[in-house]
Amino acid sequence: MRIMPVGDSMTIGSAGEHTWRYRMWQHLNREFGGPYRIVGPRTGLHDPYSGAADSQAYADPDFPERARCHLAGWGEGWLHMAPLIRETVAEHRADLLLVSLGLIDLGFYTDAEQTAANVRVFVAEAREANSRIRMVLLPVIPNIRAESDPPFAEQCRRFNELLAKTVADLDSPTSPLLLASRPEGYDTQRDTYDGTHPNASGEHRLAAAYADAMYQAWDLGGPYEPR
Repeated sequence: MRIMPVGDSMTIGSAGEHTWRYRMWQHLNREFGGPYRIVGPRTGLHDPYSGAADSQAYADPDFPERARCHLAGWGEGWLHMAPLIRETVAEHRADLLLVSLGLIDLGFYTDAEQTAANVRVFVAEAREANSRIRMVLLPVIPNIRAESDPPFAEQCRRFNELLAKTVADLDSPTSPLLLASRPEGYDTQRDTYDGTHPNASGEHRLAAAYADAMYQAWDLGGPYEPR
């Protein structure tokens, strides 16, 4: 199985971090139970000094380059990924997408309804490249801005409602969609370093959300156990 992480700044990570992608790689090595490969056109972290996505300064230098692959970008959302996903899935022959998008869209680009419409475009484009592709979608996790900006908090709530409906509408036996649960116990004070981006505990919780959803729904891998 060829697995591609797709996301925004919470997925690409910043120089010096492990990322939830690293935690997921560790989990897959222990629990997947079959051959897999992590794929995607990018391998870098965001460099906060240059603003480029070209840092390889992962917290664990033994994280192999072949496992660093992804389609994620700082400041990128559904709006940006929908036009890229067909070509990327086709080129890298992805079978399973692990997607974490939406916060940046709602914060800067599109409202909840427009963002949900871009989810539908994304799914359709991915299926054009692989009619049997699977996707696990993570709901938006409101960040610290939502605590002081009620309209933004409402947009996050509304989008998650629409995302659940979209997954239910578009799920199919040949190309299943799965909505992961919000990471259990996720707290912006404890699980992020700046109110948005995950620290070590947040990385584990994000990886667990994907791993547990895949195991419970599809019997892929096993329950997540942090290491």
